[in-house]
Amino acid sequence: MSFALPITIAILALVSILLSPKARAESGFFAGISPNGESPGLLTMILSQVTTWIFARSLLNAAILGFYYGIWGTVAYAAYYLSFLTGGLIIDSLRFKHGFNSVQDFLRDRFGSVGTRCYNFVIGLRLVSEVFANILVIGILFGSAGSSAYTIAVMAFAAVTLLYSMLGGLHASLRTDVFQMVVFIIVLVMLVFMVFSDGLVTVENLLATPFVISEPGPILLLVALLQIWSYPMHDPVMMDRGFIADRQTTRKSFIHAGWISVLCIMVFGSFGVIAGANAEAGEAMNAVLNRLLGDLPMFLFNAALVISAMSTLDSTLSSSAKLVAVDMRVVQPTIQNGRIVMVMFMLLGLAMVFFGNKDLFSAVAVSGTASMYLAPVVFFSLWAGVRDIPVWSYAAAFALAVGGAVLYFMESSGHSMWLGEVHKYTKLLWICLAVLGGGILLFFIGGATKQTSAVQTTV
Repeated sequence: MSFALPITIAILALVSILLSPKARAESGFFAGISPNGESPGLLTMILSQVTTWIFARSLLNAAILGFYYGIWGTVAYAAYYLSFLTGGLIIDSLRFKHGFNSVQDFLRDRFGSVGTRCYNFVIGLRLVSEVFANILVIGILFGSAGSSAYTIAVMAFAAVTLLYSMLGGLHASLRTDVFQMVVFIIVLVMLVFMVFSDGLVTVENLLATPFVISEPGPILLLVALLQIWSYPMHDPVMMDRGFIADRQTTRKSFIHAGWISVLCIMVFGSFGVIAGANAEAGEAMNAVLNRLLGDLPMFLFNAALVISAMSTLDSTLSSSAKLVAVDMRVVQPTIQNGRIVMVMFMLLGLAMVFFGNKDLFSAVAVSGTASMYLAPVVFFSLWAGVRDIPVWSYAAAFALAVGGAVLYFMESSGHSMWLGEVHKYTKLLWICLAVLGGGILLFFIGGATKQTSAVQTTV
């Protein structure tokens, strides 16, 4: 089996390259429109949404959280995928209630240049972290950090994915997403069948960890339920796919992508739960799974991670090009400039792989916390339609959220102990409650102050 995974990666890469037509027009490269001017259909949208959000980091995180915190750790991570439901509502309101063509256009209208600069900063970090996290998973599969196998795997995977992403941009990404998701489903079904046939899936294994509200799993579930109101809006990969099809197709794609993603995450995460229930003292998750499953199922487990990493990475690069060239307007939105941006983001992601933090969930928690400044934007400015929120409320909510994200990073990495000796997820919950409550209060006060000023001016 030692050569099976590299061969699988090579085959997937070759097919992905063959499925990636060279872009001839900016509309295909940045907006996903086919050469004959057609938007993607419902099946393409669903499969693309699912495969770009079930990325390698997510699968590994779901399994790791299940390994350490039982089924409730996996349920907590699966709860993040309710973001498809809130994200669908956000997109529907942005496009069809308010008539905007991007999140940036909406924020520029409501909060001027401050609105877009804060937002672009957060989603820029999100995109770089996605490049980093998915490449990192590939390195982990092939060796320990710093080893020659690790370095070769990281560089080769990055080069191949960058190549076919540069060929066709978002249109190519949508085409390869369908292929990669079909392969992923086949692999996952085979893996589930093997695990069930071995008798490893039992109620005792799955419920080995009881539900205790003060334990990390249930606490992380509360964190997810707080973050899903803003999390989708700061994910440009999801948001970009909300603006390329008609209203009915878009609505259905978000709904179906939501339940499919939750199901896939729960299934994959349950492998970690089973490993945790059968682990011996000091035994790592991969070692337990190797012992329980054997070579072929472990190959399928790793292949699923590779497929998901590839499918997410090409979409992340496409969204990076659109962010800089179309949404931020830093450069002219040409295909050549889009390809240059892809190279830049890939290099930044590689720099993080070799020199950055290796904690996969930290990237989710930090970006999710930073995104929470958008929750009052969604509640007040988008869904409630309040137009008189002052810029200072928006800027203060942004500063509060970024401060909370930095504080969590410092606390979780051991650089500070300001919040005491409690578990890092308890600290994260406290921070999220403060950021969300503070942001809502800032918007409420700002709106009330502006209304009072308007009344006094009228009088």
